[in-house]
Amino acid sequence: MTRDAATVAASDAWAKVPQVTLVFWLIKIAATTLGETGGDAVTMSWLGETTANANGNGYLIGTALFAVIFAAAVYAQIRARQFHPFLYWITIIASTTVGTTLADFADRSLGIGYAGGSSLLLLLLLASLFAWHRSLGSIAVETVAEPKAEMFYWLTIMCSQTLGTALGDWVADTAGLGYVGGMIIFGSLLAVTAALYFWSKISHTLLFWAAFILTRPLGAVLGDFLDKPVAKGGLELSRYSASLVLLIAIVGMILVFKQRAATRAH
Repeated sequence: MTRDAATVAASDAWAKVPQVTLVFWLIKIAATTLGETGGDAVTMSWLGETTANANGNGYLIGTALFAVIFAAAVYAQIRARQFHPFLYWITIIASTTVGTTLADFADRSLGIGYAGGSSLLLLLLLASLFAWHRSLGSIAVETVAEPKAEMFYWLTIMCSQTLGTALGDWVADTAGLGYVGGMIIFGSLLAVTAALYFWSKISHTLLFWAAFILTRPLGAVLGDFLDKPVAKGGLELSRYSASLVLLIAIVGMILVFKQRAATRAH
């Protein structure tokens, strides 16, 4: 086998997404929290809740801005020949920021509320997973190595990030549990999912997507807890400073804990 052929064969053995480890989930939670504080920083602090934006234009403009960034990141991710940690997590952060602003737009600007927004987003997520499985026969992350699988992967992730934001707001606000209550609820559900992963025969692929969805509302309520007013149960930290600290933490974890690509399923 020539050197070039050996290189191709070796690269084909790996997916273009990271192995799912404890570090993966820690970075994912930090990234989803950053998506909440970063999305709020743009739509609420930067664009501002002015009279011009009172009808939801702030959320719409923020969604358009982050959607462009997300699309560019996905394009770069698909064009890449192998897994690159920083590129992958930039794309995840972009998906979670566009998910934040899109969920806020659906919940508040379309007038369908958290319940309506969550239901609509759940249907979109299930439709994405169904189309992915119907088209390629598997929704396992280990298969994410070809452009078509990557497109389904990132579409599903964007839907899950948006749904997670809506669920977090629904539990914290409408259900009246507050941000701390929301963190307890979603943290407990994640713990149950982890227990099922280790001590049950339920499909690990299904449990992965369940955990992936649940980390988003956990990050949403954690982000709101950090930057919302004290009167509403938050710490009222600066959205910009909170986002910067989270970004530094993510970069630090990527640099310290070397991530490897997931082994590609055949």
